[in-house]
Amino acid sequence: MVSLTVDLISKSNHFKKQRGISFAQYLKTLTHLHFSNKNIEEIGDLSVCGNLSVLYLYDNNITQIRNLDFASNVTHLYMQNNNITHIDNLHNLRKLSNLYLGGNRIAAVEGLEQLHHLKELHLENQRLGPGEKLLFDSRTLLSLAETLCILNINNNNIDDITELSVLKNLQHFSAALNKLQSIEEIEEVLRLWPQLLLLDLRGNPVCKELKYRDRLITACKSLEMFDGRKVSEATRRFLLWKKSRKHLEEKKQVHTLSANDHLLFNRYDTELCP
Repeated sequence: MVSLTVDLISKSNHFKKQRGISFAQYLKTLTHLHFSNKNIEEIGDLSVCGNLSVLYLYDNNITQIRNLDFASNVTHLYMQNNNITHIDNLHNLRKLSNLYLGGNRIAAVEGLEQLHHLKELHLENQRLGPGEKLLFDSRTLLSLAETLCILNINNNNIDDITELSVLKNLQHFSAALNKLQSIEEIEEVLRLWPQLLLLDLRGNPVCKELKYRDRLITACKSLEMFDGRKVSEATRRFLLWKKSRKHLEEKKQVHTLSANDHLLFNRYDTELCP
């Protein structure tokens, strides 16, 4: 079993290129650790690397997040394309802002309640079992409501995003290649995301709905990119104008019908009660 330890670090080319410092000094000053695509299966004791801020461990065979209690200075953690099944043992990473966990086997988004600085969360392409979809723990969502700006949940069999509406500071949201069908539900969520700039829902059944693009642009007035296409201010103004005009016409029609109904009632009243 290949384990990421200080011994493995000592054999790395990066350390061998260093001149004039001892290995102990190197470990204490180490801020970036690159060990992607090294067949690593577990994280060993790295507690001497107290200044580590960025850890690259993508494209390995890691099954469990562990031994990161020391990593209080880590801001970026790249662990995509491993075999991780649960989001565990991240509570001490209090400075973590960017978390990359795409391409694993995670079925539930949980265990992030202590990460009060998390801004980016990438969970795309989980390798789920038949009939499974990515689920979200309500406590985790509430804990991220104020900080999370970017969320990527592409290709995870998701059919409803209503519970994500609490993430009121989202700026980028990608949920392409899922199973979203209800345009009404999506409209309601978008109205609760006033800062959303980028939205990607390509490959969902909802994309086939009549006036799908127009409806969601008018529901979210801050959008700049939608399904890979820029939303111009002129387009937004035109769609909002069309919507308001339609609303006024419908309102006017209701008043006209009401007046007609009133005249009709008076006519029948006169005929029945001469």
